[in-house]
Parts: sequence; C-alpha cells; structure tokens
Amino acid sequence: MNTLVCFGLGYSAQVFARRMMARGWRVLGTTRSEAALKQLRNEGFDMSVFSGETPGEDVREALKSATHVLISVAPGTEGDAVLTHHGDDLAGASELEWIGYLSTVGVYGDHGGAWVDEKAPLNPKSQRSVQRVAAEQAWLDFGEKTGKAVHLFRLAGIYGPGRGPLEKVRSGKGRRIVKKDQVFNRIHVEDIASVLEASIKHPTAGAIYNVSDDEPAPPQDVVTYAAKLLGMEPPPEVTFEDADLTPMGRSFYGENKRVSNALIRQELGVDLEYPTYREGLASQV
Repeated sequence: MNTLVCFGLGYSAQVFARRMMARGWRVLGTTRSEAALKQLRNEGFDMSVFSGETPGEDVREALKSATHVLISVAPGTEGDAVLTHHGDDLAGASELEWIGYLSTVGVYGDHGGAWVDEKAPLNPKSQRSVQRVAAEQAWLDFGEKTGKAVHLFRLAGIYGPGRGPLEKVRSGKGRRIVKKDQVFNRIHVEDIASVLEASIKHPTAGAIYNVSDDEPAPPQDVVTYAAKLLGMEPPPEVTFEDADLTPMGRSFYGENKRVSNALIRQELGVDLEYPTYREGLASQV
C-alpha cells in the first residue's frame, strides 16, 4: 500500500491528502498543536504532533514504511525543521519513492512585471522568502546526497473553497487596492493537488515546478469579479499609496512578476481545471 506522510496538514495538504485517501492510500498528517490534532482526527485524518522543535516518534515510525512524503511547513531562522529532526529518517526510508516540498513563487522576488520561469534568477526580498530559498537548496542538496527523488513546487497565491476573494467580499473585508501595472499570481487548491499527483506519476529527481494559473491579474480585477458573482457592489478603489496595509501586506506589492506554468504542462501533462480566477471563483458560487 502507498503511504503518504504530510508534514503540516494545512489547507493545501488536506485537499491533496483527501484525494490520495480516495485512491486507497494510507495518509499520516502532522500538526503543531493538540487542538488542531483533535479537530483533524475528527475530520477523518490519521494525525500526529510534530512541533518542529523535537522529532515526532509516531512520524519516525511512519517514515519507515512511507512511499511518499509531502513537506508543507515553513522554514524558520534555523532552517527546515523536517530536515533537522527527520533527515536521517528520510535518508534511511527504504520504501521512499517521492518527496515533494511546497515552496512559494516569492523566491523570485520582484521582476518588474516580467514573465519568469523556473530558470529565472532568485531575488528574494522578504526574510520569509530568503528562508525559503535556503530551504529549497537544502532539500535539493539532500536529494543529491541521498539519492532520494526531491521535487520543489513553487506555489502562487492559493485560493479555493472557504479561502480567497469571495470570502473577503462576503465578510466586507474585500479591498480593491490599485497600484499601477501590479499583478499577482494565483492557483486553485484543487489544481495544486493535480500537479502533485501528476508529479507522483512522473517523478523526476531534482525537478522544480511553478504552480500557477494561466493569467496573472491585477488584484482589484479579481475582487471586482468576485463581487459581481455574489451580486454585490465592489468595494471602492483605494490607491496603494493611501491603503492602510500591514508591513507584510505592503511587502507583497513590492514584488511584481508573471509566473509561467509552461513546465507543468510540458513535463507533467497537467491541464488545469481552473486556468484563470474566473473559472475558479465561479465554481464556488
């Protein structure tokens, strides 16, 4: 039986885990807190605690028979906790066929709105993206050293049921912030699962994939479309200069690029179910 261990069973990993469970796979997920552990178990997941500060004994046991591992936890200032605490376990996992690491398109930094592919130079601006670049390299180095098939997936902004512009507009928290020529990249959570599954079927050690839809778009256009679908008036436009943003929120607008998804089509044969935000949002109304 195929066994998937998911380090960090968050929003995207849950969708992927449910898909593989429906295929008959055994799945073990981890979370940091006892409260989340109970909730996820109630939702039908086999769960264990991995704090990121010490090894997880249940996880260590599961890795002995794991065939696939997904890492969906962010690195910290001291590096990647999974590698730190379970690197030796992964290296010794004799059944392991595939490792997937969920990263972010934030590693590219700002490219002035130009198109970037997987060969584009990395120019991380924020501390969190700098840490991602270091974690990516650590995982690639681990793969080369151990012979394990490591794959990197650089995710665009994630949306889907219960998360994204529709929820923000419904709750009155939607904002149309306008910055000249600014675009953001996004991907529906089900399409992330499709890319991961396609990679499992066609593993390529050391592969790096952008996971983004076909149409980078101005954020205000997406909010306007969400409001239209809901039959609501869109929130008023606010210029970026006048917007009251947190430092993190403002940092997102400091990076402008269009992320190419050509490689997931060429190498993995992925045909996105939601090629633009229009199909993705309309499917949720």
